[in-house]
Amino acid sequence: MSSSFGPEKPDTWFVYMVECRDGSLYTGITNDLDRRVQQHNEGLASRYTRSRRPVVLRYREPCGSRSHALIRECAVKLMTPVQKRALAGRATDS
Repeated sequence: MSSSFGPEKPDTWFVYMVECRDGSLYTGITNDLDRRVQQHNEGLASRYTRSRRPVVLRYREPCGSRSHALIRECAVKLMTPVQKRALAGRATDS
């Protein structure tokens, strides 16, 4: 269903991590994982991943709302690289 403001967005927001070609991890939020990973791989998503393509989705975590996703993203970004790798090593089929 669409409105005069465009199509409705899905209710589910995700925190995600992608692994870049150089092995680094990038964390972000989205409500459309496939589109966002595609944007990263096309060089349209973030300055950080633009020069580190291709990227591979390594972790996703559903959140109740955009605000919850932003809070969780901040918490993940504060993790050490070892903690992020441990989190990304968990199943991505949440």
